[in-house]
Amino acid sequence: MEQPEEIVPRFTAAWMERDAAQLASLFAADAEFVNVVGLWWHDREAIEKAHHYGLSTFFAESTLTPGAIRIRRVGSSAAIVQCRFTLTGQIAPDGSIGGARQTILTFVLERQGAIWHCVAAQNTDVVPGAETQLAHRDALRPADYRA
Repeated sequence: MEQPEEIVPRFTAAWMERDAAQLASLFAADAEFVNVVGLWWHDREAIEKAHHYGLSTFFAESTLTPGAIRIRRVGSSAAIVQCRFTLTGQIAPDGSIGGARQTILTFVLERQGAIWHCVAAQNTDVVPGAETQLAHRDALRPADYRA
């Protein structure tokens, strides 16, 4: 990538093409990726393997749509890019199609020469009406203490 803001359209295009290798190519060889449930992948190969699995199974028919984007340059060789995405078409374990989800994906990019690579990414689900998670018996549940 020549500019850090290219990460959002390139990530989206790779997702929509179900191309895990293309998606992983946006990341540095030793990049980190944390998904919405805290699965943590420690290099490009693991990022590709995990996305290949998801994109060929439960995300095989999904649509990923970018929304609001925020970019913050950190000096001349680092940047943080955040994007709110809407995901539709996820296949549930019973084969039905789940509802729409919103996430915020945070990318940390580093410039190496003239090229930008993502060195870390974290995906966070947006849970309307909640401000935290609360462990309840054997599951996490959204909680809101403001009410």
